[in-house]
Amino acid sequence: MFIDIHAHIQDRILVERLENVIKNAELVNVKKIICSSYDLSSSEEAIKISKEYQNVYATVGIHPENCEEYDSEVEKKLIELCNFNKVVAVGEIGLDYHYSKENKELQKQVFINQIIMANKLSLPIVIHSRDAIGDTMQIIREYKKYLNNGVIFHCFNESEEILKEILAMGFYVSFGGVVTFNNAKNLVDIVKKTPVDRIFTETDCPYLTPVPFRGQINEPKNINLIIKKISEIKNIDLKILEKSIENNVKKIFKI
Repeated sequence: MFIDIHAHIQDRILVERLENVIKNAELVNVKKIICSSYDLSSSEEAIKISKEYQNVYATVGIHPENCEEYDSEVEKKLIELCNFNKVVAVGEIGLDYHYSKENKELQKQVFINQIIMANKLSLPIVIHSRDAIGDTMQIIREYKKYLNNGVIFHCFNESEEILKEILAMGFYVSFGGVVTFNNAKNLVDIVKKTPVDRIFTETDCPYLTPVPFRGQINEPKNINLIIKKISEIKNIDLKILEKSIENNVKKIFKI
């Protein structure tokens, strides 16, 4: 079976036809979808969807682009949401300097706060890091004692040096549609060097639609294209890769 560990199916573009989105995924053997959140509202919506669909789970968290909304009251609400049994991680959280560098210190503090929160709740974290890997890794090193429940770097596309450090720490990386792009030569090399027992796969839908559907709205059904591409890159049987990812999901997300 296929598993999409990072999908924004609560996004307006997808939620308007959510029943079809779920059915489309089921038709191609996508058995589990983790609905990833980015602010308080999307966290609440992810949980709502997970209550409606048996094969959908949720993550809860504040994305760095939304760090301005984070305060003690929001943290209390996030903790309350995490008590729901289908919340499987805190995320996506981290740093993003692509559009804004003015609030770096606030982003860092919100990231750290959520790392500590996840540790108290015994939940893994899903990390978003864009144009900020130096500071991301510095925080990970400094707060490693709080990272005992699993760490996943989502949409991973960093250097081999960073990959080696992440693997040495016992953490995981997740690959998305970019791995199918013609210009993804560096990422292809990274995939080759990543052991299957540290790999997750995701669509990050409705974004990053894989080849051959680039330019269209992405859906969880496209996870099969990503997993097939990884199996080709690593020259590994598709069923073996599927089973390994399934085992990784059971180990970290407990589903």
